[in-house]
Amino acid sequence: MESAGRRLRAERELRGMSLEEVASGTRIPLRVLERIEADRFDELPADVFARGYLRAYARLLGIDPAPVLALYERSRAPAHGSGLPPGSVLAQPERGARFGVAIVVVILLILFTLALSIVLQPRQRETPYELSRAAGAPRPPTTIAIG
Repeated sequence: MESAGRRLRAERELRGMSLEEVASGTRIPLRVLERIEADRFDELPADVFARGYLRAYARLLGIDPAPVLALYERSRAPAHGSGLPPGSVLAQPERGARFGVAIVVVILLILFTLALSIVLQPRQRETPYELSRAAGAPRPPTTIAIG
């Protein structure tokens, strides 16, 4: 089965180029080119970088990058067809974790309501009537009972 790395290596050797020439022409580090040709794509930084390296390498060799990228995609596709890497399992959130979040939301709602009631509570006169008279405030009118 042909792979992207083998294809690029065969094209490079067909043109009589060394890896050092490819490295200087593409500005791809030599160790990265060695990994590409050995099809060790899992040792490359990220998928987007691997695609860029393959595209630059193919263009330097004068070949169409699309077939090389298709070979790369085929080698990266999961064998079992679920779209996940082999051995990975989707974790379901624990029931207790959801219950804990609900409790936290209820407690926060209660605290918010309490704070709002304190802020919006009607204010009462803060100084007693006797103290305010001593400070020179006018006296309230007195009522006299007739009777």
